[in-house]
Amino acid sequence: MLRRTLLRTFLAGMAFFLTCLSAVPAAYALGGTLPALNQPAPEFRLPTHIGNGTISLSDYRGKWVVAYFYPKDFTPGCTLEAQRFQQDLPKYLSRNTQILGISADSIDAHAEFCESEGLRFPLLADTDGSVSKAYGSWMGIVSARHTFIIDPNGILRQIFTGVRPVIHSTEVLAKLEELQG
Repeated sequence: MLRRTLLRTFLAGMAFFLTCLSAVPAAYALGGTLPALNQPAPEFRLPTHIGNGTISLSDYRGKWVVAYFYPKDFTPGCTLEAQRFQQDLPKYLSRNTQILGISADSIDAHAEFCESEGLRFPLLADTDGSVSKAYGSWMGIVSARHTFIIDPNGILRQIFTGVRPVIHSTEVLAKLEELQG
């Protein structure tokens, strides 16, 4: 129990540090080169703890997608961000939008996190960082806190860097409303 508490404390500090570092609002973020707006979003297929065990971006053609990358399950900022997306999930669903959370955590960690926090959207396990790299969101061992709005045709329409978990879902909803007209 003490070991787990110490690990969580360490990870919380690391996540806070990485959140501060990821506040670079340029085409080249700390995680690498971001994909171009108004171009096809990088395709991916990742394992998840729900459904048939894998999810790809193309599974959601015809829907808007909010793909958010985050450092670590069970850390304060990541938990708050996930809770806010869950709180606003009915608003996203009413806008034909799927939320996908992506981090380097394992499928088992995601399943435990979803159960603990009551999350009803998929979390994807990018354990080797390949998808995070494709989205310019890889920090070497964890994903940077970045979010991408992808339209129903798979075109990248908005990128958020320097995310503040407490207000982020509200910002994403406002931008989604603007993009959807």
